[in-house]
Amino acid sequence: MSERGALRTRLDLLAREVAKFGAVGAVGLLVNILVFNLLRHTTDLQVVRASVLATFVAILCNYVGFRYWTYRDRDKTGRTRELTLFVLFSAAGAVIENGVLYVATYGFDWNTPVQSNFFKILGIGIATLFRFWSYRTWVFKALPAAQPLPDEEAVPRAERFLAQRRSTETVEPDPVRN
Repeated sequence: MSERGALRTRLDLLAREVAKFGAVGAVGLLVNILVFNLLRHTTDLQVVRASVLATFVAILCNYVGFRYWTYRDRDKTGRTRELTLFVLFSAAGAVIENGVLYVATYGFDWNTPVQSNFFKILGIGIATLFRFWSYRTWVFKALPAAQPLPDEEAVPRAERFLAQRRSTETVEPDPVRN
């Protein structure tokens, strides 16, 4: 495969991964915003506490989507390591996400429902970039690519089949030469 073809293949795979990550993230975003607003309007929880709870509900939802859909073809041998790293990086993302909301709410006193939702979504957007990088780099590690055997690259399949068939055929003496 040419360098350009290999680059195109890698970009196509990355685009698929980003699309799947985005689809799972969109579901997580909906869960996050719904739980946040439900807690905000039905309980006496403070804005940031409601946001933290909503974030962790969304994180649980996202893990299922990432493990069983987005990264289902990735290494599954170290589930304990994977889950530990997922929780660690998710918690770091939660700090980023809710830090933005905290600064807006308590630093600038932007606390109306519209402002809270805006800064919640802004924080989610910033944290998503961090999560995408950390999940694909550290949590859901790619399996090593299988390398084709050297003779498979050089010899087409039909030629290999014929050569294998010739080597297994019995050779009968030529009646003309005897």
